[in-house]
Formats: sequence, structure tokens, C-alpha cells
Amino acid sequence: MTIKILVVIFIGFAGGLAVGTGFVAFLVVLGVIPRLTQLTKTTKRIRAYEWSAIAGAVAGGWMSLRHTVLYMSKYWLIPLGLLQGVFIGMLAAALTEVLNVWPILAKRVGVADKIVILLMAIAFGKIVGSLFHWIYFADYLR
Repeated sequence: MTIKILVVIFIGFAGGLAVGTGFVAFLVVLGVIPRLTQLTKTTKRIRAYEWSAIAGAVAGGWMSLRHTVLYMSKYWLIPLGLLQGVFIGMLAAALTEVLNVWPILAKRVGVADKIVILLMAIAFGKIVGSLFHWIYFADYLR
């Protein structure tokens, strides 16, 4: 029984290290934090950005391991959803900026002169998809 517990602890620790280093490598390769400080002209606060990313990863990991339930008003879902949307949007924007996906895609498809329409279609598609998910599938507001 003790060996089984030690093996589970070892596997969990190794998995956590793998996911954590992958997350940090992903942020470093994309350059999300330096680019964000550059765009917002807050390079003096880069340590705060870094520590907030670390604290968010640790808090999210802890909450997922503990199956934490936050008993709060449903009105907190609006700012929390906005913050999560900002995070996902920044991550997607950083990924596309690093990989130069949109110009290459527009050139290959032959719609280089309509790239703004392509970007707006993607943004509105994400908005409609998110609303559809939250209105019909999410059970939080019922």
C-alpha cells in the first residue's frame, strides 16, 4: 500500500512538473508577458506580470486538484468570464503574432485584400460560439 501511494505521488509530481514547464515554455516562446508590457507601456511592472501568471497557474492547479467550489453570486460570472476571455484572447493573439498565421493564410487562400473581414469573422464566430455554449450548455445560470 505504501509503494502504491509513493508511486501515485511521484507520477502526480512528475505530471505537474511537465505541465508547469510546458506552460512556462509556451509563455516564454510566445513572449506574451514582454509583449504585453511593451504594448501597455508598463515595462517597469514586468515582475508583477510574471508573478501574476505564476500565481494564477498555482491557484488554478490547486483548485483543480481540490475540486474547489466557490459559492458566490452568479453576477461574478461576468467579470470572471471577461478576465478569462482576455487571457485566452491574448494567448491566441500572441500565438498568431509569433507564427504570422493570418498573413500567410490570407495569401494562400487568396483573400489578402480582405484580411480585416477574415479577422472580424473569426472574432464574431468566437463570440457567437461562446454565447451559444454559455446559453445552452452551461448549467451555471439555472
